[in-house]
Amino acid sequence: MKDYELDKRQYVIAGVAIAIVAIYIVRLFTLQIMSDDYKKNADSNAFLKKVEFPSRGIIYDRNGKTLVFNQPSYDIMVIVNEQRSRLDTTELCKALNITREYFIKRMSDIQDRSKNPGYSSYTQQLFMSQLSDQEFSVFQEKAYKFPGFYIQRRSIRQYEYPNAALLLGDVAEVSPDDIKEDEYYQPGDYIGKVGVERSYEKELRGTKGVKILLRDNYGRIQGNFQNGKFDTKPIPGKKLTLGIDIELQRLGERLLEGKLGSIVAIEPSTGEILCMVSSPSYDPRIMVGRQRGKNHLALQKDPSKPLLNRAIMGQYPPGSTFKTSQALTFLSEGVIDSTTKYPCHRGFVTRGMKVGCHGHPSPLNLIPAIGTSCNGFFCWGLYYMLNNRDKYPTLQVSMDTWRDYMKSMGFGYKLGVDLPNEKRGMIPNATYYDKAFKRNWNALGVISIAIGQGEVTLTPLQIANLGATIANRGWFITPHVVKEIEGQPIDTLYTNKRYTKANAQAYNLVVRGMRRAVTGGTCRSANRRDYEVCGKTGTAQNRGRDHSVFMGFAPMNEPKIAISVYVENGGFGATFGVPIGSLMMEQYIKGELSEGSKRQAARIQSQHLKYGTKDR
Repeated sequence: MKDYELDKRQYVIAGVAIAIVAIYIVRLFTLQIMSDDYKKNADSNAFLKKVEFPSRGIIYDRNGKTLVFNQPSYDIMVIVNEQRSRLDTTELCKALNITREYFIKRMSDIQDRSKNPGYSSYTQQLFMSQLSDQEFSVFQEKAYKFPGFYIQRRSIRQYEYPNAALLLGDVAEVSPDDIKEDEYYQPGDYIGKVGVERSYEKELRGTKGVKILLRDNYGRIQGNFQNGKFDTKPIPGKKLTLGIDIELQRLGERLLEGKLGSIVAIEPSTGEILCMVSSPSYDPRIMVGRQRGKNHLALQKDPSKPLLNRAIMGQYPPGSTFKTSQALTFLSEGVIDSTTKYPCHRGFVTRGMKVGCHGHPSPLNLIPAIGTSCNGFFCWGLYYMLNNRDKYPTLQVSMDTWRDYMKSMGFGYKLGVDLPNEKRGMIPNATYYDKAFKRNWNALGVISIAIGQGEVTLTPLQIANLGATIANRGWFITPHVVKEIEGQPIDTLYTNKRYTKANAQAYNLVVRGMRRAVTGGTCRSANRRDYEVCGKTGTAQNRGRDHSVFMGFAPMNEPKIAISVYVENGGFGATFGVPIGSLMMEQYIKGELSEGSKRQAARIQSQHLKYGTKDR
């Protein structure tokens, strides 16, 4: 009789045997094909792949002066798998002048994959960065005692001048997000954090090299593997030449000392930014070395916000500098011509509403209205444009037509400057007012936008670009900091002309009005005999003391520089805006200040303002 019980046992035993074989096959496949852990282990025993870091690209100003360069630095790297059981931590801590608590925390952070993505115990990890020459010498003498710890030579940034910190930016260790975004980076690498260093990171960083070193069975380095046959050399980063004139930048920072504000200067024909001052600022050299984190935190806590680049992030009411854009719009739309006159009874007065103005002759046509900065003229111009039902079927259409002119001049949207964190400012349209007032609004309710108040805000960069556009009589090139990149062209965004909706005749009239402001209007202190200055003041209303604003360019017919000056809580435009703008133009056009101008610059530098209520 057949023993079914025995047959079942045979099947069970065979099944178990097959399962065991299958498990071994899967495991072997996983270890040998799907996982490289053993390969890494074997390689790490035989080889040390040492990363060779490239030197970062040097940065120059427009005249060839070195702004940012490199100097040698040393990092301590660790391969965790090599040091666990053979390390005298007490002597290591003494050699590096650190505490045992620091050592324990640092090793824990290195092995924490949430803080150090891609961690491997077989590859080099950054333990300590930017050792000084003295610290390096002390450690090097005893390095042989510390298995698993290696010296990595690299370079760190140095700054020739204590200026242009926000524009140049700085370099720091990569964050986990940086590593996730770009596989080029490994923990311990450096990356540009802000400014030019961030915008042109890929051009500046270069390409890493690798040196393969051979170990013996004790882990000691025996030399290059096959005489360096498989080594790759690092490729240095590209050199950058900026449009910045460092002497102009330095003067601007002096003039804004003790004040909140910004100065932006542009070369109209190229769009190159000649200076970008944001005040207060800081010495970029404090952001180098192991004290960077501590210094950065102190700057973050400073209530005057020295880390805020006001030139591209400050969003301010432009005040009367904005009247030039209104004149261009009204002329191009046929709302006014050169002979049109509007009354100003110490302001715009109608239907019980008044927008005040200072005393001057009345009525005025366009050129003297710009020269005297008449509020009444520009309020009437916008009033008649928005209410013109013969040309615009609805209030919304006229409002959006106005908005389209502003947009074409570079307002309401980011200009596209080659720096991170640019803000767009604010230009309202019909949809904005329909929503804000539930479609119950009219020209009188928004009339303050005609004089650069109300909902309108611009950045100092946009105000300077307005000056450059007027200087060019109707076009601009997107403002940019970098003039040249070694071995490659700059982006075509920074070479192509952008034309506005306003016509050339309108620009010619506005230029005449800005010239009148200098020869006999609100900008008289900027007038000179040796070149013709065109300007426009602004006194931007604020919850505290008014902001002092100036926008201008020179020379009138062969413009070399367009500029905006914005001094928060500085009072009238003529108080700080005009004299600072005049000095900056003189420095750039003449190459230096006269003796009288030097004395004036020293007086302005010594005038510190108390920080009042500020609009951002």
